[in-house]
Amino acid sequence: MAASSKEKVVAVIMVGGPTKGTRFRPLSFNTPKPLFPLAGQPMVHHPISACRRIPNLAEVFLIGFYEEREFALYVSSISTELKVPVRYLKEEKPHGSAGGLYYFRDLIMEDSPSHIFLLNCDVCCNFPLPDMLDAHIRYGGMGTLLISKVSAESANQFGELVADPVTNELLHYTEKPETFVSELINCGVYVFTPEIFSAIQDVSRHREDRATLHHFPSFEAFQLATRSLPRDFVRLDQDILSPLAGKKQLYTYETVDFWEQIKTPGMSLKCSALYLNQFRYTSPDLLALGDGTKNATIVGDVYIHPSAKVHPTAKLGPNVSISANVRIAAGARLINCIILDDVEIKDNAVVMYAIVGWKSSIGKWSRVQADGDYNSKLGVTILGEAVAVEDEVVVINSIILPHKTLNISVQDDIIL
Repeated sequence: MAASSKEKVVAVIMVGGPTKGTRFRPLSFNTPKPLFPLAGQPMVHHPISACRRIPNLAEVFLIGFYEEREFALYVSSISTELKVPVRYLKEEKPHGSAGGLYYFRDLIMEDSPSHIFLLNCDVCCNFPLPDMLDAHIRYGGMGTLLISKVSAESANQFGELVADPVTNELLHYTEKPETFVSELINCGVYVFTPEIFSAIQDVSRHREDRATLHHFPSFEAFQLATRSLPRDFVRLDQDILSPLAGKKQLYTYETVDFWEQIKTPGMSLKCSALYLNQFRYTSPDLLALGDGTKNATIVGDVYIHPSAKVHPTAKLGPNVSISANVRIAAGARLINCIILDDVEIKDNAVVMYAIVGWKSSIGKWSRVQADGDYNSKLGVTILGEAVAVEDEVVVINSIILPHKTLNISVQDDIIL
């Protein structure tokens, strides 16, 4: 049974805030993490454009702690481009993943939607939202969460769960458990009916009742007990998913496609590759074609911004993303890298497994490279904003903070 043509659907994307982007430094110094480009598009653009495929989508809300002005330009351009209203809502204080949804419930429910999608911005996947919605309507529960199978070794970094193999009902849920529960994990993508707001309200009310009924020896003890988790702070995983598991309210939808979480700059490079590969099927017009005569040689999936200038003798790819106003000179070789706005790469330079920050320059015959271990701290070399690597300098497995000039080679180092 598909969604009826009259029923509206809204999507909410949690974009987090400045306090959260610490693991994303030095890149988060310049731009909010959700606006950092993966495959040439802001990180948040990928879930937003996936929402566009949901039937009867009425509006997309972004909820986060960033100042509104940081998102104003992007929100207005994406609303025009996708012809769907996108609105940024600023949280003044943390309410938790479910509490943030509840805090803005009046705006979210303005159009009386029948279903609400909730997505996390730092998730990279193919977002099978229409199929998920169909499954959710079939199940007839309050919520459906996207799940994926991962290795037993890595499962404890996520919410682990047990689902009924026949009905797909969520039977048990534990956030980052100490002991192994299952290879099935929560992907941070959900669809709910508006009943979710009553469930969140019940948690708040229950917390308030407990605080009122409990006899505290002193006012300080009362403050301590109630301060540890404020009444309006509700976590989706521990406060909603865990208690409602096994009560025929929550169901699961498994994706067998790619899924990653973008916590570090290294992972952003891996996810950029996944999205570039997906463009083959969703947006082939965004991928560069090379012929080696008037255009550079292209290997695999490469994105080049229309304003970038690339010399015909350069060779790019696989997994290369080039932002606005980049200049790439003769004989340069780029593999597995993200090149940000206004970068200059001079003759015969090599860039591999690296992210090159805004306005940086890489000199002639220089190399900026890494091992390509996306999970290790120095597995991807990162140049912050306006870093100058002089001619014939080699930078390996290093992080260089903004506004530095390198005239000697460095390896396995963080230059502050």
